[in-house]
Amino acid sequence: MRDLKKMLQDRYGLEPNDQGEYLNDTITVLLGRRVCRAFEDRELDPKLLNLLLACAQSAPTKSNLQQYSIIVVKNKAKQEAIADLIPSMPWIADAPVFLAFLGDVRRNRKLAELRGRDYANNNVDTFMNAAVDAALAMQMLIIAAESIGLGCCPISYVRNRIEDYAAILELPDGVFPIAGLPIGWPARDGYVSMRLPQDVIIHQERYDDSNLDTVVNSYDDRNHQRFPLPAEKQRHTDKYGVMEKCTWSENVSRQLSVPERDGFAAWLKSRGINLE
Repeated sequence: MRDLKKMLQDRYGLEPNDQGEYLNDTITVLLGRRVCRAFEDRELDPKLLNLLLACAQSAPTKSNLQQYSIIVVKNKAKQEAIADLIPSMPWIADAPVFLAFLGDVRRNRKLAELRGRDYANNNVDTFMNAAVDAALAMQMLIIAAESIGLGCCPISYVRNRIEDYAAILELPDGVFPIAGLPIGWPARDGYVSMRLPQDVIIHQERYDDSNLDTVVNSYDDRNHQRFPLPAEKQRHTDKYGVMEKCTWSENVSRQLSVPERDGFAAWLKSRGINLE
């Protein structure tokens, strides 16, 4: 039996406010979603995959420009090559399918040329629209997949090895990685990640973070009690050391204290994408 109160407690670690009686199958899937990093040795029916891809293409898209592409990778040698780029995630190669979600401004540039029009939107707004289009498509596919019982795990780390990743996928100019998505049948139950309380994320009428420290401190305590971070998951221990209680906010601060993917903008520009 579906228990809305328990699902909300799992998600926030708090006694939930009254959420009404609006629980349905879709909300159950969303509230109960879990990360999946272990896959059964079981194929994915091509008909099911095509249906999931149709769900991805049902996502909203800015002005119906459809500025994204998806590469389906089922070749094991290619999956292993992608997994080799990320040694901490060998399970990428275990999934029956790996999906590469890509921002794609190339297609519409080519269409403008074919129709004899100037293309006057090589700018940061178009880059952002393409990135959002791809992300929305990926989320729609995740919802559909998890409603069937499949497991997924979005991987932005592919952009850490963007040159090698782009080479494996043979990406042309104007096409750039957003995230990878292994998808398959879960080999074990994942866990529900505790999220920040709505007081932090949701703002009423205007942005207000005046109570941030107090609320996040409480969240850190709840999260640590449920999911204490082991040493191997604490960020930059070479610089900051290992803490007995390394909280979510501490780990976030550690991670963002060191530049990440600082070559991304240069790579995009080298592929003909203007960020001005």
